[in-house]
Amino acid sequence: MCGIIGYIGKEQAVPILIEGLKKLEYRGYDSSGIAVIRNGRLEVRRAVGKLQNLEAVLRNESLSGRMGVGHVRWATHGRPSEENAHPHRAGSVVVVHNGIIENYTSLKRELSAQGRVFSSETDTEVIAHLIDGIAEKGTPLDQAVREATARLVGAYAIAVIDERTPDVVVGARKGSPLVVGLGQGEFFLASDIPAILHRTRDVLFLNDDEMAVLSDEGVRLTDLKGNEVTRDVTRVLWNPVMAEKGGYRHFMLKEIYEQPRAIMDTIRGRMSQETGAIHLEEVGISREQFNAVNKIFIVACGTSWHAGLVGKYMFEELAAIPTEVDIASEFRYRGPLVNKQSLFIAITQSGETADTLAAMREARARGATVITICNVVGSTASREADGVVYTHAGPEIGVASTKAFTAQLTALYLFGLFFGSLRGALSAEDMKKKLADLVHIPTLVERCLEQNEAIELIAKRYFKSSDFLYLGRGPNYPIALEGALKLKEISYIHAEGYPAGEMKHGPIALIDENMPVVVLAGKNGVYEKILANVQEVKARGGMVIAFMTEGDAEIGKIADHAVPVPPTNQLLMPILMSIPLQLLAYHIAVLRGADVDQPRNLAKSVTVE
Repeated sequence: MCGIIGYIGKEQAVPILIEGLKKLEYRGYDSSGIAVIRNGRLEVRRAVGKLQNLEAVLRNESLSGRMGVGHVRWATHGRPSEENAHPHRAGSVVVVHNGIIENYTSLKRELSAQGRVFSSETDTEVIAHLIDGIAEKGTPLDQAVREATARLVGAYAIAVIDERTPDVVVGARKGSPLVVGLGQGEFFLASDIPAILHRTRDVLFLNDDEMAVLSDEGVRLTDLKGNEVTRDVTRVLWNPVMAEKGGYRHFMLKEIYEQPRAIMDTIRGRMSQETGAIHLEEVGISREQFNAVNKIFIVACGTSWHAGLVGKYMFEELAAIPTEVDIASEFRYRGPLVNKQSLFIAITQSGETADTLAAMREARARGATVITICNVVGSTASREADGVVYTHAGPEIGVASTKAFTAQLTALYLFGLFFGSLRGALSAEDMKKKLADLVHIPTLVERCLEQNEAIELIAKRYFKSSDFLYLGRGPNYPIALEGALKLKEISYIHAEGYPAGEMKHGPIALIDENMPVVVLAGKNGVYEKILANVQEVKARGGMVIAFMTEGDAEIGKIADHAVPVPPTNQLLMPILMSIPLQLLAYHIAVLRGADVDQPRNLAKSVTVE
């Protein structure tokens, strides 16, 4: 969605705001802007396009001030333009906002009738006018924000400054993430931790309907009714270097290569190879609660949904427990049969995806036990769930998810083993063998990464293609979906993932000499059938790019291109198959001159419905 930052302290605000916005640009890059209070007067600077355009504006002037706010925008209401860029000013008030105000049209009509003049097409500007209209009567800024937000319908995280009170920054949230940073004599607001990690590791996470008032004296938390709120400080353990490119051309490539570490960190401390035990006590749910579960519901969006589809295979094979997988945006609207015997698992990298959070709340209202698999400590999902399994992928900056996805698959496999052991579906020896397979995965991922150059050569052959078809069977079918999504996201090529057995029911009509067909041909129980699918493609002139198990001579003879993938058990093969598909999408996007880390129209975390 969008990214916001606020600062108050003893240093010049502009460099700190810009550095923070650089860490938030993955959330939006249609436009950007900052506002500071200099000598008691507001100064606002905005620019269309990426943050570098704002930096160019600021390079030509000396803009000082020790407090301010900043914003990077992903457009919702109003086209990308300087007029629609944040911060938005009304009178003496400036606001930056992440979210959507659903009732802004009625509020705008009301405010216009009062003589208020609007200069943008955005929903955010109504917030600035509401606050200014209250504050100009002498109401303290924090109270003005409370009164204004009480009239808003929708989602928001906001940071507000007022030149009438040049020693206060106010933040508030409902439905969109907002974190407070506690430094040495300086304090921060931000949409995400990486924005402030270069200044502090101590943070406070705001919950919905809460407010933070930042001043030189410190931070005061209240709810939106004015009641004081206490909150423990969270110490962030991420290394700031983890959010830097580290010599790689793109964040996405860096994050692809970080997957062995991310997978190992997700495993670390959660298993014993000697005993075959899984340790998930951190979830905070008793074995009795788990034993009462008769059905699992997995809900997610985008790439996380694909992880959930693989999770269904894992849970049903390892634990013999019925599992449904829903797209979060659809879950609430079908009358799901969730009850007290249901375990609801929400998968979300950010922990802030609006549709996933709404589905969690629906499941809880129906009596389900709610768990989230999440990468961000202190996120809304992690706080609202009954239990949480953190993946330890570290910050993921590239919009197209890579390491967070394979970390999710790892966590789901651990969960499947845990349930299998708990329900007596797996013996101790079974557990030891399957854990041994899992421990070996980081090494096998490294071997997959060794195919990078070969995959780049394939990309050079096909990067001008206009359509791709991805085929898979069993647990690799969701990976076919994921491979197609990656290509679409970052190269803007139309791609479709399909169960290979269903190819003859439609997609086969599309196949000709111009259609590259990516086949996930791991050796498993349906290998002969996937081999037949490859032959069907070749019979119609299609070009086959096969990702096959090492040593498979049959596929290698038929396919136009064959890339070996190390063998493992079929439930872990999706992790390994994901790696070459990520690399293929990456290299094609680079060859097409696309913006790999910040693809058009997309944002890392979709915090609006």
